[in-house]
Amino acid sequence: MESPTSAATNLGEEAAAGFRERFGHEPDGVWSAPGRVNLIGEHTDYNEGFVLPIAIDQRTWVAVGRRHDRLVRVASTSSSTSGDTVVEHGLDDIAHGSVDGWSAYPLGTAWGLLQAAGDTELGSVGGFDAYFTSDVPLGAGLSSSAAIECALATALVDLWRLPLDSDRVLRATVQAENIIVGAPTGILDQSASLFSRAGHALFIDCRDSSRESIPFPLTEAGLRLVVIDTRVKHAHADGGYGDRRAACEEAARVLGVAALRDVSPEALEEGRERLDEVIYRRARHIVTEDARVQQTVALLRSQGPRSIGELLLASHASMRDDFEISVPELDTAVETSMAAGAIGARMTGGGFGGSAIALVDAERVEELTEAIGVAFAKAGFEEPVTFVVTPAGGARRESR
Repeated sequence: MESPTSAATNLGEEAAAGFRERFGHEPDGVWSAPGRVNLIGEHTDYNEGFVLPIAIDQRTWVAVGRRHDRLVRVASTSSSTSGDTVVEHGLDDIAHGSVDGWSAYPLGTAWGLLQAAGDTELGSVGGFDAYFTSDVPLGAGLSSSAAIECALATALVDLWRLPLDSDRVLRATVQAENIIVGAPTGILDQSASLFSRAGHALFIDCRDSSRESIPFPLTEAGLRLVVIDTRVKHAHADGGYGDRRAACEEAARVLGVAALRDVSPEALEEGRERLDEVIYRRARHIVTEDARVQQTVALLRSQGPRSIGELLLASHASMRDDFEISVPELDTAVETSMAAGAIGARMTGGGFGGSAIALVDAERVEELTEAIGVAFAKAGFEEPVTFVVTPAGGARRESR
């Protein structure tokens, strides 16, 4: 089996080689950014609440070279996203509705960075060529889109010498997804991809973007974190995600608060009669999920990762029943994982497909994987993809 280090090296070399083949000149460097798994805290980010993701060792790599004109050219190894073609666009012509498909992520990132830098930078930079490679599964709820955005953002800040601090880079990548892509996401995915530390989870307060690294010593605890990619594809720009966000905003409006972050469980019950039943259940997920995130952080600090299993399960039940974003494949993954000896399991990501995670003893990974394969086959589902992830570091420059 190829080691993670050699696989990563190969992807970086593949990005540089692909760049040379497509664009006919040497890149100025290679950068990378990770996908992420959210341990707990789903849909709380855009409600100004708390989240606890980890970056994973699956990454997106990009080779980038500066141009002297205002043209942007982007390409990717993934035929499912790019058709193995080069997408060209004028740097000054990027706007909502002017780009679509996978190229909206890198083009939107360039637009977001220039917006963040302000008018003084708009005319002082040239275009660029960029070639992407990745082993972050697409549509699996592991934030392949944020990995594209954060890898390129890190590259362009370097190459364009933009005077942006880390929080402004974060906001630029989120704006790219919100405005250019049209996906109403919060700051969770990009924060994890930019700022994570190896061996740690990232505790994020989504109201002020403050971050704290929380030790997540899986290996020392004899545990592994298994991702179960159900291969049910999802897309944040689709209606279900937006509907949930709109419901949360309506609940906050009725309850008279800026965001559901400001609602305690007691206040939610007091205001229940003023809320439609569906709106109430959507709000209940957010309010209880915020509490679960804080409880998980406290347990990790005091007792370690073996102590958080019940909170993972409670989170999944809340997403299944109150927020209604699970699907039968995700429920099967969670239920089968627990039957196979997992300490805890839950769906992860925006929902409506994607992946589940299971926290399991190292020696039971193979047993759990086999059980999930059998359960999916018995239910007539597409064969899932399972793999172990480790908490990795954030976006970085890989080579010059």
